[in-house]
Amino acid sequence: MLDNYQRDINYLRISITDRCNLRCRYCIPKEGLSLIGHDDILRYEEILRVVRIAVSLGVAKVRITGGEPLVRRGVVPFVAALKSVPGIEDLSLTTNGVLLERCAADLFEAGVRRINVSLDSLNSDKYLQITRGGCLDDVLRGIASVYAQGFSPIKINVVAINGFNDDEILDFARLTLDNPYQVRFIELMPLGHPGRDNLGKYLASEIIMRTIAGKYTLNPVNGEREKMDGPAKMYRIAGGMGEIGFISPVSHHFCHRCNRLRLTADGNLRACLLSDEEIDLKTPLRTGCTDDLLETLIKEAIAGKPRKHEVQFDEQSLRKCVKNMSAIGG
Repeated sequence: MLDNYQRDINYLRISITDRCNLRCRYCIPKEGLSLIGHDDILRYEEILRVVRIAVSLGVAKVRITGGEPLVRRGVVPFVAALKSVPGIEDLSLTTNGVLLERCAADLFEAGVRRINVSLDSLNSDKYLQITRGGCLDDVLRGIASVYAQGFSPIKINVVAINGFNDDEILDFARLTLDNPYQVRFIELMPLGHPGRDNLGKYLASEIIMRTIAGKYTLNPVNGEREKMDGPAKMYRIAGGMGEIGFISPVSHHFCHRCNRLRLTADGNLRACLLSDEEIDLKTPLRTGCTDDLLETLIKEAIAGKPRKHEVQFDEQSLRKCVKNMSAIGG
């Protein structure tokens, strides 16, 4: 499924809800969000229909996101139904980890093996602050649970925030010494309504890497695995069990190899994270459209995928991408 720039579009990220049990400061504005109504989010059977057609066109990798996907009822049976779709080679889930301990065994039985956990501080007080009320111990128990179940890889996503967790870089790096985790530092993208509050808090991957390299020897490990690692540049501390990744959407655009489509919770297909151009799938789905029409709409989204985004992460550019990350699904 090649787009106009010969990129193989084989990855679909699906937001199954815009609701979340945390209110992270870089994701959700302090006044909260006007949530999508229950009848306005895609039903599971509608999502499955879109997935089956997308897979027939070449999608092989599917990730479930939110908001927080584990807050939606019926997520485990839905994941099991997704796993049974012929042609899906890789099924994964991104979570904040708060509900992961109680769901780990059921998710593993449903067929999920790869999991991403968002975790921006290893300090309980700072975690409470950044999430506006979250409990760090809940997340750490969740990570321990998926490790015990046999999930692999377990990716810990750290949004790097200047003046907040820049003093914890080595603490996160040390997690990979004795644990087979992938700790991935992600440059802060000031998007959506909270975006203006986050201007000036950006921390470049090069600074993070230099901090770690000042203490440990970092050896690159991507090689043949690059397609599975996505945009992350992966390294291993010499002698460590796990790996450290750097995802640099601000300092090093990776548009030239972007292979993603995003299905939003409200039923829109989005070809670029940083463009609010979307194609409505929910209306056709609910007005009796044929599979041929859905296929045409998916192809239209791929044909409209831009060569690169033009967002410069400044005040002017932020006006071009105002949808919150919780609604897009990351």
